[in-house]
Amino acid sequence: MAFLSSIGAFLVTFIPRAVAQGIPLLFGSTGETITEKAGHLNLGIPGIMYVGAISGVIGAFFYEQYLRLSGAPTNAFLVIFIPLTACLVGSLLMGLIYSVLTITFRANQNVAGLALTTFGIGFGNFFGGSLIKLTGSEVPNITLSVTSAYFSKKLPFAAKAGWFGQIFLSYSFLAYAAIIIAFVAAFVLRRTRTGLNLRAVGENPATADAAGINVNRYKYTATCLGAMIAGLGGLYYVMDYACGVWSNDAFGDRGWLAIALVIFTVWRPNISVFASILFGGLYILYLYIPAGMNLSLKELYKMLPYIVTLVVLIISSMKKKRENQPPEGLGIPYFREDR
Repeated sequence: MAFLSSIGAFLVTFIPRAVAQGIPLLFGSTGETITEKAGHLNLGIPGIMYVGAISGVIGAFFYEQYLRLSGAPTNAFLVIFIPLTACLVGSLLMGLIYSVLTITFRANQNVAGLALTTFGIGFGNFFGGSLIKLTGSEVPNITLSVTSAYFSKKLPFAAKAGWFGQIFLSYSFLAYAAIIIAFVAAFVLRRTRTGLNLRAVGENPATADAAGINVNRYKYTATCLGAMIAGLGGLYYVMDYACGVWSNDAFGDRGWLAIALVIFTVWRPNISVFASILFGGLYILYLYIPAGMNLSLKELYKMLPYIVTLVVLIISSMKKKRENQPPEGLGIPYFREDR
C-alpha cells in the first residue's frame, strides 16, 4: 500500500508538470501538421514560436508600463487581449512571409523555413534585449507578473477536487485551448469537405486544381493558420510555464521537437495531445531519476526525448503503410503551368 501511495503521489506531481511542458509542443505540432497537410514543410516553426512569444511580451510590457505610470486599475480583458492579439499578429506576419516566399515565389521550403527560424530567434533576442535595457534591470530578463497572473489562472474548483483536480483541472485557459484546437483540427482534417480539399492540395495539387479547388488559397490559409497556432505555443511558454519571465534564448529546442512530433503522430493532431504529454514528461524525467552528484549521468537522462525522437523516426521510415506516410506533395513547389 505504501508503494502504491508513493506511485500515486509521484503521478499527481509529475503529470501536471509533463502537461505544462508538452503544451508548447502541442501548439507547435498542431500548427505544423495543418501546414504540412497543405504540402508545405515549415522548418520556421521554432522562429515563429519565438516571434509569437516576444510579440506577446512586447504587448504585455507596454500595457504594464501604462498601468504603472497611470495608476489605472488592471483591466482583465485587456491584460489578456493585448498580448494574445500581438502574438497572433506577429505569428501571422511570419506565416505570410513564409507563404509569399514558398507559394508565390516558389522558393525552396527548407531554406525559407531555416531562414525564418534564424530571423525569428534574432528578432526575439533583439527586442527582448531592448526591453531589458528599457527596464534598467540588473538581471538579463523581464518579469511580467501582472500579465502572467491572468494567463496562468487555474479553474477555481481544481484545488477542491483532490487528485482529479490536480491532474485534469489545474491548467490555464491556453492549455485547454491547445487541446481543443488539436481535436478540432483533427476533426476538420478527417471529417469535413474543407479538410478533404486541404489534404487533396497536399497530396496532389495539380489534381486538386483540376477539380476546381483554389490551391493557393488553401496553401496560404493553412500556412498562416498553422503559424498562428504555433505562435501561441511561445506565448504559453512565457506567460504560463515561465511565469511571465522572458530571457533571451530561454525557449530552447521546443520548436524542433514540435516538428518531430508531427512525424511521431503520423500527421494526426488528436494523437499529438497524448504524444506531447509523453514528450513533456521525457523532457523533465531527469529531474525525477536519482543521479546523486553525477552530473554526467543527469546530462544523459536529458537526452531521452531526442533518443525517443530518433527511434520513432527510424521506425516510421521503415513502415510502408500509406496512412503513415507524409503528404505526397510535401516540400514540392506547385507550378500551375506544368499541370
